[in-house]
Amino acid sequence: MKLSSSKIIIHFRPGLVVLLVTMAMLSSCLTQDPKREFKAIFNFGDSNSDTGGFWAAFPAQSGPFGMTYFEKPSGRATDGRVIVDFLAQALGLPFISPYLQSIGSDFRHGANYATLASTVLLPNTSLFVTGISPFSLAIQLNQMKEFKSKVVEYHSGNYKGSTKLPSPDIFGKSLYTFYIGQNDFTSNLKEIGIKGVKQYLPQVVSQIAGTIKELYLLGGRTFFVLNLAPVGCYPAFLVQLPHKTTDLDKFGCLISYNKAVVDYNNMLKVALSQTRRVIPNASVIYVDTHAVLLELFQHPTSHGLRYGNRACCGYGGGTYNFHPDVYCGNTKVINGINVTASACKDPNNYVSWDGIHATEAANKLTTLAILNGSYFDPPFPLHKLCDLHPIG
Repeated sequence: MKLSSSKIIIHFRPGLVVLLVTMAMLSSCLTQDPKREFKAIFNFGDSNSDTGGFWAAFPAQSGPFGMTYFEKPSGRATDGRVIVDFLAQALGLPFISPYLQSIGSDFRHGANYATLASTVLLPNTSLFVTGISPFSLAIQLNQMKEFKSKVVEYHSGNYKGSTKLPSPDIFGKSLYTFYIGQNDFTSNLKEIGIKGVKQYLPQVVSQIAGTIKELYLLGGRTFFVLNLAPVGCYPAFLVQLPHKTTDLDKFGCLISYNKAVVDYNNMLKVALSQTRRVIPNASVIYVDTHAVLLELFQHPTSHGLRYGNRACCGYGGGTYNFHPDVYCGNTKVINGINVTASACKDPNNYVSWDGIHATEAANKLTTLAILNGSYFDPPFPLHKLCDLHPIG
């Protein structure tokens, strides 16, 4: 089955729900509760939901990133749009501007604090190896607090003329999304192994829960927390993480690492459940993107894709098309020869873009599953509460 802008069918295997998501259904939803009509999105995350924050702070991104939708590098770590882009489109909002982007940003519909390589915990030498962003979740929260104070200051002053800032009441009418934690899990798996990583994962979920409580005090009332993807299926980790062939399941994914991810996700789910008891008049929703992505990795051809754990943009060919020394878009000297990690011509056929991140096609399928509501815990009828728009 080919990807289509009018109809996408996701056939899940036993144990998962069969989804039928049509654009007609999405565009015909009615807003039944005006208080739930989201006017903005505030996103916290890493490269999976970064829309240009990292590259605004450290300009250097080049092609082939952005090739599918933007036709140029757009600050996303993929060939096109990420999940937060699709969520914004479904809610009838423009793409959410990166908080760190000073030129061309419009914050009237929210802000995106996500940056590539961000972690939940503060990066330090005792936990993380090099290559981690300084913009941890705590920093992103402080940026959010500063943003709100500037909004209040602006509207309480004698400023006149147009502004790219929202009204002060926007914070209670916004959707707060989290897609972060992958770097906490993967950044030093090679060095300390799964057992070592598991020691600080309770701190990770505690920090996420604490952040939600602080955002609640700022006026937030609806929170979507996307869980951790099945990293054991990603080409980069299949190449770089030590394992035996007996650790590969029939789909070519790493059993032990994916099991550790499930353990983390269960821990996160429990922490969010406990958070609901503390702020009972808020909606704290656990979003099981893991189940969707795992299905795409395991059965790509059932969803209009062709390749599961093979990177579109990479070097080396073979099963994974990933080389740890030549990242997507880069040229390096390998064995005395200049080689380039270039992109495939059909990223819409891949789940993995560069070995670490999902393609736009996979992000779109994941978002459609989210919008359907089958992956919310507790149930949250987004399509009944909001007037959802088609995502092309």
